[in-house]
Amino acid sequence: MNKAEVLKEIIKQRRSIFPKDYSENEIPQAILDEILSSAAFAPNHKRTKPWRFKIFKGEEKAKLASEMQTIYKATQPEQLFLEKKYNDIGFKINKADIVVSIVVNFSGMVPEWEEIAAVAMAVQNMYLTCTANGVGCYWSSPKIVEHLKDSLQIEENQKCLGLFYMGQLD
Repeated sequence: MNKAEVLKEIIKQRRSIFPKDYSENEIPQAILDEILSSAAFAPNHKRTKPWRFKIFKGEEKAKLASEMQTIYKATQPEQLFLEKKYNDIGFKINKADIVVSIVVNFSGMVPEWEEIAAVAMAVQNMYLTCTANGVGCYWSSPKIVEHLKDSLQIEENQKCLGLFYMGQLD
């Protein structure tokens, strides 16, 4: 296959694959590095590189799961609280090998939509690199990420756009 055919095949195979389908195996560091470095090749006007990623693994990931469950419980009116959703938050984060927070940094140099688009393209590069390496992944944007400002150390000119879950497949 030529490069265009390989690229087309990877694009066609790209899917959101959820943590319930991840294996217990860790993503090798070399593949993780490749996934994360692919994001840097996203086009971005005036080279603002507006993406900010924080990797959660191991104990940090467990703390994130607990914090998000606490936020969900605290922000839901009692009559809307769902025990299943509360448990799912913890399950998804803990089942993933790696969770990456997706934050956009608004530079003020270009329209905000351009920087959001650049971050989305960076995440698409990560999706495609995951697909090429047989790594399951998906981008989740639950409303409760808005409450992670302190733990993610989000600055005034930044916004969390969601979480990117990754895990090895069987």
